[in-house]
Amino acid sequence: MRIQVDIHKTLRSNGRDFTLDVKFACDDDLVVVFGPSGAGKTLTLRAIAGLEKPDYGRIVVGDKVLFDSMAGINVRANERAVGYLFQDYALFPHLSIEENIAFGVRRWWEHRLTADAARRVAELLDLFELRGLNKTYPAQLSGGQRQRVALARALIRRPDVLLLDEPFAALDPLLRGRMRAELAAIRTMFKVPMLAITHDPEDVSVLAETVVVLNQGRVEKVVDVKRAPYRDGEGRVSEESIRELLMGMDMAGPPPLPRKTIRAVSKKNLFIVIYV
Repeated sequence: MRIQVDIHKTLRSNGRDFTLDVKFACDDDLVVVFGPSGAGKTLTLRAIAGLEKPDYGRIVVGDKVLFDSMAGINVRANERAVGYLFQDYALFPHLSIEENIAFGVRRWWEHRLTADAARRVAELLDLFELRGLNKTYPAQLSGGQRQRVALARALIRRPDVLLLDEPFAALDPLLRGRMRAELAAIRTMFKVPMLAITHDPEDVSVLAETVVVLNQGRVEKVVDVKRAPYRDGEGRVSEESIRELLMGMDMAGPPPLPRKTIRAVSKKNLFIVIYV
């Protein structure tokens, strides 16, 4: 699927300005936006998802224009066919695992899911090995289980593209390897393109077909790493290639802008997501 991003946004926080000026286009189904902390990776992802409005520019996913400042187009986040895996998963702590997964397809005015939505929830519970945990709550789960719940919630709407914000950063090293393999299997099973952001070279090695290198709010290069000379004998992006991508970059980066976190507030059957 083709993804085109050409956006500009300036933010001011703690007395300093940060300008995001990002332009790239790619057709691969596994795209990794790679760069140091504070490079603007999450801001780019949130703009694609409709959670941040660029000052101006254009975003196209497939044949759908999601944002075009010149044409006055800005599709609402809940109307974009985009799945989003937040770095902290952003699960609703007061909802069960089953209810968290169903949130993406539940109509707030209905007390019960439609038959089709209930079937999709059941399928995802089985697929992600969560069936016995469907009535439990996020606080009772391990980090890997919480990630599976968040992935199931992101996929239940059958998105055109799945956006992943540092998908393995919250996991311990042993679990990261397992979840990278699971993510590759999910992509094959659901046939959904993925755009992930990371500062971890190992994610690039395992996941990427195209790498968008982002630094200080700007794209430094876009590299197709599907074939030699970037791949090693095991089909991974080689360490030498990753060093080449990193050349001249300070991976520590500047102090990042404060992240917007997510809280859930419920009132009867109305659920409100608040960004603070």
